Amino acid sequence: MTKKLKILSVISTICMIPLLLGGALVTKTGSADGCGNSWPLCEGQFLPTEISFEMFIELSHRGVTGIVGLLIVYLTYLVWKELRHNNEVVFLAFSALSLMILQALIGAAAVVWGQSDFALATHFGISLVCFAAVFLLMLQLFEIDKKLHTEDIHIKKNHRIEIYAISIYTMCVVYSGALVRHTDSNLACRDWPLCVNNSSFGISDYNFYQWVQMGHRLAAGLLFIWTIILTVRMVKHYKNSKVFYWSWWITLGLITLQVLFGALIIFTSLNLMVALFHALFITCYFGMLSFFMHLSFRTKRREKKQISRTKTFK
Repeated sequence: MTKKLKILSVISTICMIPLLLGGALVTKTGSADGCGNSWPLCEGQFLPTEISFEMFIELSHRGVTGIVGLLIVYLTYLVWKELRHNNEVVFLAFSALSLMILQALIGAAAVVWGQSDFALATHFGISLVCFAAVFLLMLQLFEIDKKLHTEDIHIKKNHRIEIYAISIYTMCVVYSGALVRHTDSNLACRDWPLCVNNSSFGISDYNFYQWVQMGHRLAAGLLFIWTIILTVRMVKHYKNSKVFYWSWWITLGLITLQVLFGALIIFTSLNLMVALFHALFITCYFGMLSFFMHLSFRTKRREKKQISRTKTFK
C-alpha cells in the first residue's frame, strides 16, 4: 500500500503545479469572468455550446481543480486508512484537503460575488500552502519507505528561527507579487530594476501601480539576498548531510531563476510563458522552504522528547 500511496502522492504533487499555474493564467489572460458569475456551471450550463478563449481557460482551470481535488480526497482517505498511526502524515493529508477546499471556495466566491484585488491576492498564497502540504506529504511517504533519509538531520535553534522567518517573509513577497498581477501593475514600471522612465521627478511621484510594482521588486530583492546569505550559512554547517546540503543549493537556484524571470517579464513586455515560469519557480522555492520548516519542527519535537526523558530519569 505504501507504493500506491507514493505514486498517488507524486501524481497529486505534479498536478498541483498546473493548478497553480492555471490560476495565474486565468488572471493574466483576463479569463476570470470567462463563465460569467456562474459556478460550478459555466454561464448556467454544464458545457456551453459556444466556447470563447476566456471561457476555455476558465473551464480548464476548473477541470484541473476538480481532478486535483478528487486526487487529494482519495489520497487523504488512503492515508487515514493505512497510516492513521503516523501523526505527521495524517496532519499533512488533512491540511492539504482543508486548504484545497478553502482555495476552491475562495475561487468560487470570486466568480459569484466578486472580490477586491487585495482579497484575490490571497488566493494564490493559499494554493501555494496547499501545494507545500501535498509536497511534504509525498516526501514523508518516501521517507517511511526508506527512500529519503532525513531522520538524522538536526537543525540548530538559531537556524530554525531563521528558516521560519524567511518562510513567513516569502509569503509576504508572494502576496505582493499576486497583488501586482491582480492590480495589473506588471508593466507599471518598464525599467528594471529601478523605475526611472516612469517617474522623472522621483519616488514621490509614483502612482499606486508603480508603488505596488516597486514594493514587490524591493521585497523580492531582499528575499534573494537573504537566501544567498542563508544558503552559505547552511551549506557550511550541514555539509555532512547530503539531502540538506543539496536542498539548499537547489533553493538558491530556484530563487535566482525567480529573479531572472521577474526581470524578463519587464524586458519581454509580459510574455505569457515567462510569467508562468515566474510563478512556477516561486512555487518550487516555497516548497523547498516548507521542507526545511518541516525538518525544523521535527528537530524541535525531538529536543522536547529528549528533555522530557531526561527529567523522567532524574
